[in-house]
Amino acid sequence: MISAQQVRDTMTRYIELVDAGDVEGIVALYAEDAVVEDPVGEPVHEGIDAIARFYREGMGQMEISARLEGPVRATDSGWGAVPFRVEVLGGEQPGYIEVIDVMEFNTQGQICSMKAYWGPLNFIADPQP
Repeated sequence: MISAQQVRDTMTRYIELVDAGDVEGIVALYAEDAVVEDPVGEPVHEGIDAIARFYREGMGQMEISARLEGPVRATDSGWGAVPFRVEVLGGEQPGYIEVIDVMEFNTQGQICSMKAYWGPLNFIADPQP
């Protein structure tokens, strides 16, 4: 079983990779049969190819940064949650999104499920032109 420390380390690494814009690094954290729902309520991305496409077509097309907004919460049963902030730099609508990701990990330490909790109320537009 994956430990809480491994969950914490991987989730922290995930935020670092989002901040760096490293799509390939992010995809490498996922299991082949993983599922991503981002945001919750939108269509699910199933399997590593669909997940890679999701990150490439979304985050890979924007200039963003990310930072933790609090500690990663982790269990010894392979689950974790992380509050973070995604800064959308430039573009038509700069601002930031307040996000909480909940991830489940398999016994090999790979992400097998990720659900991102955020919505329109969590997007704060940058008031500067």
